[in-house]
Amino acid sequence: MKSIKKWMFSLLLFVSTFSLASCSLPGLASGNNSNTITIAGGSTSEIQILAGIVKGMIEHYTDKNVAIINNLATTTVIHQSMINGDTSISASRYTGTDLTGTLQLPAEKDPKKAFNIVAKEFQKRYNQKWFPSYGFANTYAFMVSKETAAKYNLKKISDLKNVATELTAGADTSWIDRKGDGYKGFVETYGFDFKRIYPMQVGLVYDAVAAGKMDVVLGYSTDGRIGSYDLVILEDDLQFFPPYDSSIVATDEILQENPDLVDILSKLAGKIDTETMQKLNFQADNDLMEPETVAENFLREHHFFESEGGGN
Repeated sequence: MKSIKKWMFSLLLFVSTFSLASCSLPGLASGNNSNTITIAGGSTSEIQILAGIVKGMIEHYTDKNVAIINNLATTTVIHQSMINGDTSISASRYTGTDLTGTLQLPAEKDPKKAFNIVAKEFQKRYNQKWFPSYGFANTYAFMVSKETAAKYNLKKISDLKNVATELTAGADTSWIDRKGDGYKGFVETYGFDFKRIYPMQVGLVYDAVAAGKMDVVLGYSTDGRIGSYDLVILEDDLQFFPPYDSSIVATDEILQENPDLVDILSKLAGKIDTETMQKLNFQADNDLMEPETVAENFLREHHFFESEGGGN
């Protein structure tokens, strides 16, 4: 079974390699070269943008070659690429995802505690370092149009309680059946239900609420369409959804080989808030700008955070 899993991962990595937007075969071939640092990107615009930001920072401050492996479809595949030594840095890992998924530990709703747990466990189990968060969390978020927010005076999820039976909601199909932080848990925590909830593909919920086909939808807090459709995110005032703070993760091996990386990557801590990430995602998803171009423009705008101190 282990050999089959290893073969399947190798095949996926091989296929991913040929669909890269930012890494060619020669770059991958030199992935084990001591002068090349390989970053695990992903399949979403967000992770690809962040991979471009990490790449740009390293290239700006060092003479290293940097390769990005994009289109690694899941956290499991990204994690395995680091374990196998195919990549040395993950451009974005999310605390809630790795806590319950990779580590198989109970969900923790306090952001600081969640970060401390994953940082400690990744160091102990995998010899990997979690850097402080970029400054945003890509979590589930209930949202409404500005008109609906004004009509019912909605600012936080609890504000829905007195009007929820009048409202229709759209949510990711997988979330409705999900245990713990899924629909059943939500109803138990907040003490109300909607008039009707419709299972939808998560990519369609933004269009649905903007067009008035749904009153409330559950989406992702950093999606660029939130800003473009002028949607209002309702505060999760009972902290039902686990934190999904985004951080860089790097192997101890690459940090020991390149100790200056600690200061370089630490410059990004707290530099990208939710609104900024929404705008960056919008440039890629709506304006169809290449994620690495979005990243390069962002870094140049901020002068590669040259005046920012590193360290921990």
